[in-house]
Amino acid sequence: MNIAIYPGSFDPITNGHLNIIERAATIFDEVTVGVLVNPDKKGLFSIEERVKLIERAIKHIPNVKVKSFSGLLVDYMNENDIKVIIKGLRAISDFEYEFQMSLMNKKLSPDIETLFMMTCTQYSYLSSSSVKQVAAFGGCIKDLVPDEIIEDIMLKFRGK
Repeated sequence: MNIAIYPGSFDPITNGHLNIIERAATIFDEVTVGVLVNPDKKGLFSIEERVKLIERAIKHIPNVKVKSFSGLLVDYMNENDIKVIIKGLRAISDFEYEFQMSLMNKKLSPDIETLFMMTCTQYSYLSSSSVKQVAAFGGCIKDLVPDEIIEDIMLKFRGK
């Protein structure tokens, strides 16, 4: 079976992330969206909340599942017989960081490959951080995130 993982913090998932997931699902038999804790970022949503939001956003894609994990990505991949990492790229700056991560993952587990997918032009400016900033000031996040989770995001900021 041809399995890939699309790892990230997804806090929250955006339409750019969803686009990469949908496209990866046409290439691989199964795609795991791997939700992980990024110690460099303070999360708006808990890991459990992120998993639930993503599950709602991907319910129309039968060969995609969502799992959370901590620790090294390559360890999770080896434990679950996953050989390919999917990484979405928006700009050259994304590539520089992701390329270094790819080389480190290759060093740690030589049989793992990284597949870089360019984002669609319409999402090249989009990030979870920008969505949170717009939402924090009460701006419209329609077309930035899946419709199924807009209210969840806005409720987080109304409660603050």
